[in-house]
Order: sequence, then structure tokens, then C-alpha cells
Amino acid sequence: MTSTSDDQSQTSAQAIPTLADLRDQIDHVDQHIHRLLNQRARLAEQVAHAKQATEANPVFYRPEREAQVLRAVMARNTGPLGDETVARLFREIMSACLALEAPQTIAFLGPAGTFTQAAALKHFGHSAVCAPQATIDEVFREVEAGSAHYGVVPVENSSEGVVNHTLDCFLASSLHVMGEVELRIHHNLLVAETTRKESITRIYSHQQSLAQCRKWLDAHYPNAERVAVSSNAEAARRIKTEWHSAAIAGESAAEQYGLEMLHRNIEDNPSNTTRFLIIGRDAVPVSGDDKTSLLVAAHDRAGALLEILQPFAQHQISLTSIETRPALPDKWAYVFFIDLKGHQADPAVAAALAEIRPQVKELRVLGSYPRAVL
Repeated sequence: MTSTSDDQSQTSAQAIPTLADLRDQIDHVDQHIHRLLNQRARLAEQVAHAKQATEANPVFYRPEREAQVLRAVMARNTGPLGDETVARLFREIMSACLALEAPQTIAFLGPAGTFTQAAALKHFGHSAVCAPQATIDEVFREVEAGSAHYGVVPVENSSEGVVNHTLDCFLASSLHVMGEVELRIHHNLLVAETTRKESITRIYSHQQSLAQCRKWLDAHYPNAERVAVSSNAEAARRIKTEWHSAAIAGESAAEQYGLEMLHRNIEDNPSNTTRFLIIGRDAVPVSGDDKTSLLVAAHDRAGALLEILQPFAQHQISLTSIETRPALPDKWAYVFFIDLKGHQADPAVAAALAEIRPQVKELRVLGSYPRAVL
């Protein structure tokens, strides 16, 4: 009996891999992953050559294709890595391969360290070339002029609502909406090395961020002056030279400007999320899970909005957002910005738009694009 028990113990001990064995297996897997990464990169280069040989003005970034790849990655994932973690890894792989095909320049609302830059990197990956712009208008201009391939602009926050400046820019622009990205927004109170923490009398941030942290500020710094600036990153930059000031900004701004996060996650709404739009010059084919953004100028008459909405209801199209903006320079005239589920090429959506067009002054499809994956 003792001999049999000793044999079983020895067999069990032999079955348990040692740390050295596990590291050897990891090295082997890493080598295999590396070979496959280079194989994928070579295929991406071949795709670039094929496009250049067959297309007069080749388009290298295909948002519908990338969305399909990321959805497939998440659908087939079996763990232990989470779906979003695996999708982010593939996002970076695709970004690196796209940079081999043709480096992409992305204009964003700057300076460096803004949430808009974080959204740009989340959507395009860290191999994209990010170009900061001082205003949303300049992001549109850079893309319209061809100085940037695409742009990223904020359009809506779950706590504070729509970003009117972005909607207004579409009124005079021919650019398309090519994608969207959602970013959880965590605000932090930042201070510099020279800040006297007990003597903070001024707090800088973008007006949206100040609004998103209103209750926290009322409770902790009720007497501090709140100064709205062009961006959170600009707020972070300013406090480097002011001993009595603090800034509200994200973690990336703290890293960018070497600041201390005195208080973390001070936003009033723990689920605070901002939606950003990807703007560009190209239309996007169907991806299989899409949204469409419209600009509609209605006639000034009773029931005008109802005439717009009825065809969507009849064709069972779900609307996700309706916003109203003044149609300048006309007095008391308005345009509607409408987001809906589906692609303009979908039969139901196409039928609804065809019914609405004769009833309005203008109906412009700003873009059909993949619904945010990450």
C-alpha cells in the first residue's frame, strides 16, 4: 500500500509543471504570436499595394471593416481575458498595421491631454498621428482642407447634454460622420508641486467639466472661483505657474503636465460618459450594426415635427436622439439633428427618408456609421 501511494505522489508531482516549464511555454507562445503578428503586418502591406494598384484615390481606413473585426473578436472570445480587453489588444494591432499601409493623421480638440485625445486614441489606436487643434472649428477646417485625414470632436455628455458648438459646425460643413466612440469620463482635482493645497482659491477647467463636478465643488471648495477655459488640458497647463490654483482634468492631463491628483473621480455622476464623433470626407458602407445622423430643416408650420417623425414610426425605426438648433441667420427658424438606429442603405431607413424629403426644406444625411464597439 505504501509503495502504491508513493507512486501516485510521484506521478502527481511530475504532472505539475514547474515555474521554469511555464515560462518556457510562455516563451514558445510569444514566439508564435510574434510570427503571426508579422504575418498579419505583411498582409496589411499587400492590401495597401493592392489598393494603390486598383484605386485612383485609395481609402485605407475602413471603419465598417474595423467594427466587424472587433465585434468578431468579442464574439469568439472565451476568456480568461475579458471581451473589451481582447478587443483593445486587436485595436492596437489594427492601428499598427494601418500605419504600415498609410499613417493616419487625426485632428482633435487639444491641447495634448484632453479627453478628446483619449477618445481619438481609443478609436484609432496609438499608432495614429494625433494633431491637437485649439477649437472644434479648427478640427473641422483641418479635415476639410485635407491637412488631417479624420477629426474627433465631442458631441454629447450623459450629464450635461449636447455640445452645441459641434452641431453648429455641421451646418456649414460638408464633412461626414464616419464613426462614434464613447468614453467614460473621470474627473480629478489636480495640483502642481508649487500649489499650496490649503490655499486653493481658483479652479480651472472646461465649462462642461465644471458643470459635471458642480455638487462636489459646492461641498469641498464652495468659495473657490471657478474659471472656464478652452479645455481641461489648458487648465492643467495654467496651474503650473499659479500657487493658489487647481485644475479639473483627466489622468492623461496629469501625466502630460506632471501634476498630482489631489482628489480622484470627483464627477457628480459615476456613469459620466461623453460621446465623440469621427468626422471625415468619405461615406461609410454598411457594417451590420449602424447608426445614422441627420440634419433636417423643417418648414415653419403647425405639425412640421410630426410630419418628420411619423415615417420613422411607421417603418419601425428607433430614434436615439433629437436636438434643435437655430437656423442662422433666419429669425425663429430651427433645424433638427436626429440620430437613429440603422444605415441609410437599409430599406426601411431609405423608405422613411424618401417620405420625409418632400415635407421639409432640407434633409441632409450627415453620415451612416458603425455603432460604437468599445
